[in-house]
Amino acid sequence: VQLQASGGGLVQAGASLRLSCAASGRTFSPYAMGWFRQAPGKEREFVGALMWMVSTTLYTESVRGRFTISRDNAKSTMYLQMNNLKPEDTAVYYCAVQTLVQRASTIPSSYDYWGQGTQVTVSS
Repeated sequence: VQLQASGGGLVQAGASLRLSCAASGRTFSPYAMGWFRQAPGKEREFVGALMWMVSTTLYTESVRGRFTISRDNAKSTMYLQMNNLKPEDTAVYYCAVQTLVQRASTIPSSYDYWGQGTQVTVSS
């Protein structure tokens, strides 16, 4: 599975961005797809995840109500709509695929495939 993340950019606080994560490769049927982010000098942190088969979502508390994950099955693509962006959202955003059920979807080590990351910078 190859993942291609895109859509990052430089915006002002309060603006919106939509990130995309396109999957390609073998037949695509993950347990979950997730978004993580990593700011300079910090560990990679969970942003949100989509349980692919049941279409339920999880979000970290700091983005709940501002960020929304959606998908396009036909394109094997997941999206992260980010509204009301804040400077603390500045990070490289990564998408990832989790294939095994018996793992927590909120930790990076549960994911098997990763995209290359896309930079999101929010100025104050």
